[in-house]
Amino acid sequence: MAGNMNKVMLIGRLGRDPEMRFTPSGEPVANFSIATSRSWTDQASNERREVTEWHNIVAWRRLAETCNRFLRKGRLVYIEGRLETRSWDDRETGKKMYRTEVVAEDMQMLDTAPQGEDGDRKSTRLNSSHTDIS
Repeated sequence: MAGNMNKVMLIGRLGRDPEMRFTPSGEPVANFSIATSRSWTDQASNERREVTEWHNIVAWRRLAETCNRFLRKGRLVYIEGRLETRSWDDRETGKKMYRTEVVAEDMQMLDTAPQGEDGDRKSTRLNSSHTDIS
């Protein structure tokens, strides 16, 4: 395979409700986190082990508005996007800080919404250019 690829695909549960903000130019941006887990049986002890990873997600524009409207803590979602690492200087220490995030390009809700939140919709697939509700 020639060239480069920066693609992330995650299925996990939201750890918190999305936080919606607007850039100075008025563009909506939503931030939230999702948890993914992997489990295995330890060969030495025969005990079941589990590790949870937390992923910071950023959605922009129409996808941000949709995430803010429909996603809530605990919802199971599929996120597809790319990794980006931001850096800044900490105001208090002057130390260079880094944060790696998944910039969402596509989102699909994999479970049904809790009663009263989303009517009778079964699943929704959304990306930054269009919306399909099935």
